[in-house]
Amino acid sequence: MIRSFAVLLIMALAAVVIVPPVATVGQAGLPARRSRFLSANALPSYECSKKSASVCLEPGSPGATCCGGQCVDTVSSPYHCGGCNKVCKSRRGTCCGGRCVDLDSDKDNCGRCWNQCSNKCNYGFCDYA
Repeated sequence: MIRSFAVLLIMALAAVVIVPPVATVGQAGLPARRSRFLSANALPSYECSKKSASVCLEPGSPGATCCGGQCVDTVSSPYHCGGCNKVCKSRRGTCCGGRCVDLDSDKDNCGRCWNQCSNKCNYGFCDYA
């Protein structure tokens, strides 16, 4: 009797050790953290609010502006171009220096940001014939 109980106990412990923990889905569809060790060594999230927007000024932050609780770069983000929630509606949706531009036809940003053409910009090429 004791022997069968010991065998069952060992099998139960082995099942607990072998079965990996099931991750739950957390905020924004990301896996939840499993332990304090992992959360302590994870990259910073750069979540901000109107009261604590200074987190966006830290080194490594994606941007210096707090928009909707997240730090964003309003100079290059096509979803926050020049300010919070200002979405670029051009076909290529490019933000250059906080201004929405069309890289196919903008003479000052032809094909890529800050590529200036002397005459015209067509299809993202300077002076295309």
